[in-house]
Amino acid sequence: MSQRIDTLKRSGYKIIQEKERFCFGIDAVLIANFAKANRGEEVFDLGTGTGIIPLLMSYDTKARHFTALEVQEQSAEMARQSVEMNNLQERISIVHGDVCNIKDLFDSRVCEVVVTNPPYMTGEQGKTSPNDARSIARTEVLCNLRDVVGAASYLLKPCGRFYMIHRPNRLSEIFSLCKEFKMEPKRMQLIYPYVNKAATMVMIEARKDARPDLIVEEPLIVYSEPGVYSEQVQRIYDGN
Repeated sequence: MSQRIDTLKRSGYKIIQEKERFCFGIDAVLIANFAKANRGEEVFDLGTGTGIIPLLMSYDTKARHFTALEVQEQSAEMARQSVEMNNLQERISIVHGDVCNIKDLFDSRVCEVVVTNPPYMTGEQGKTSPNDARSIARTEVLCNLRDVVGAASYLLKPCGRFYMIHRPNRLSEIFSLCKEFKMEPKRMQLIYPYVNKAATMVMIEARKDARPDLIVEEPLIVYSEPGVYSEQVQRIYDGN
């Protein structure tokens, strides 16, 4: 397996990836931009992969510290190497561990922000080999949506914020689980590949122990034409 080092456009940070395993996509870039972290806050990333979300958010926000949890040991090690390559050890900690065992790994109510780009597909929808890195990243092989939402609720302080990107066809399940775990959906943005196509992704902000009051933001269109990012998305990549 061959590793490569890529440069993140707006920060100049380096990230180690391996094509045969799983490389980050636009969904990670979009949720890192959608999520908000204020000065001094503690941020957890559940299922960090090779660390793309904390790398992006550490540049874009004044958050005090990021804890990034990853179940795949090799991915966690690549993320750790990327953190060291960018001299971010004081701000980003990579933890090898399972979101399903969150209570064995961390105390409750330890952070203000949880962000995640979890597997989108149920076991019935995708390849389910527990040893395949891409399957683990894309399919609910080792954890499911309930595990992720429950872990976020466990980690968040009162009024803490949970940010997630997922598929619109699971919105009712997402909202139901958020409410079950005492998190109220507060902000939502649908993502469309083209202006005349159906939405393929959705980003959600939920708040711990909050009152109902959902704001639906203007849609995000990814492409203006095949192979050409829209102005909205290009600004996100450029950091403008």
